[in-house]
Amino acid sequence: MKKISIVCLIVVIIDRLLKLLVNSTLDFLVRYEVIKNFFSLINCHNKGAAFSILNGNVLFLIFITIVALYFIILYIRKENDYKLINTISYGLLLGGIIGNLIDRIIYGYVIDYLSFTIFNYNFPIFNFADICIVIGALLLIFIELRGEKNESKSSSK
Repeated sequence: MKKISIVCLIVVIIDRLLKLLVNSTLDFLVRYEVIKNFFSLINCHNKGAAFSILNGNVLFLIFITIVALYFIILYIRKENDYKLINTISYGLLLGGIIGNLIDRIIYGYVIDYLSFTIFNYNFPIFNFADICIVIGALLLIFIELRGEKNESKSSSK
């Protein structure tokens, strides 16, 4: 759990620094085009969850996030010996969740700033914490699927 906590702390620190940088340098809701017609920076506030789901239900989102963190940590504590990929996955997931939770507690919204346009579709704006949550979750799914495949191969022999 100690190594997972270190990865988590690194993610939270990077997330906080990036959000402070965004708040101090980018005007609110002004689009700063980095790569024409593809990537922009924009300081915006998300009062909901992913894709602005449950918009305005900040206290409920804080409560759900704390409950989710509690169960994830309980699950992690069941096992003491994690491979590096598990450590990174859980650290990214927890760090991202905590990073966005801090925003909700302090501001009542999450600071988002990464905006992509892909094939004329404006993808929902997101942040570093969101990236960590998605990568952590995808790695955990990959680990789980790989584990199931390995078990089914060994049990069929």
